Amino acid sequence: MKQKIVIKVSMHCRKFRRKALQVAAVAYGVTSVALHGPEKDKLMILGDGVDAACLTEALRKKLCHASVEQVEQVKDPEPSKPDKSPKLPILCCQPPQVEYYRVVPDPTPAPCTIM
Repeated sequence: MKQKIVIKVSMHCRKFRRKALQVAAVAYGVTSVALHGPEKDKLMILGDGVDAACLTEALRKKLCHASVEQVEQVKDPEPSKPDKSPKLPILCCQPPQVEYYRVVPDPTPAPCTIM
């Protein structure tokens, strides 16, 4: 279930904004994090299976005040109807470039330093 979470965080400088973005980005299931709002004091988090309460608690531990403002489910866009027109195959001009390396053992062993 994809969801969009908006969390209000007290951020008064760039350092706090960067720290809040880092904490939110490493949370389980988060796919995107952005600053939101006119004062850039809200985090808009998109993800799949994100626990909003745990994320808010982590932000409270690292920063000072954080509160959940909105949690909503994001629906996937409806698939468009396929075109009835026939499609021509795409011809590739060049094969993919592959590099091969050959490992050759050293034919002369190194002299023994003990004897």
